[in-house]
Amino acid sequence: MTDEFAKMFEAMVKSGTEMVRAFNPSLENLQVKGFESLFPTMSKDMMEMWFGKTFNREGLDAKTRLLVTIAALTVLGGQAEPQLKLAVRHALEAGATQREIAEVIWQMTMFGGVPAMQKALETAQAVFAEVKENDA
Repeated sequence: MTDEFAKMFEAMVKSGTEMVRAFNPSLENLQVKGFESLFPTMSKDMMEMWFGKTFNREGLDAKTRLLVTIAALTVLGGQAEPQLKLAVRHALEAGATQREIAEVIWQMTMFGGVPAMQKALETAQAVFAEVKENDA
């Protein structure tokens, strides 16, 4: 992650946190921990088989399918946090960049609202940190 991207991401998280607090304070402390750790990250080849071209030969590849899933889960808001963590982790494994994931989440602001986008950005950032820590 570049410094510019990190600063932009941090600013988005900060402003989103303030908006979440103003719109729905109960979302600020919503936690559904541990669910995503029950499911291992599938390999890129396995994801292509299940979510990509094997069963959908003329359809979307796994990366695109997972980015679309991230968009839908973002709009659902805090209730989909465990599923969003899984989708972000799998999207990274399928070749999506952190920037692509963040852009998809930001795009959903107009459909799910700022609080949903903020929660999704925080969730994605936590996954990015976990992946970085595990790779170290």
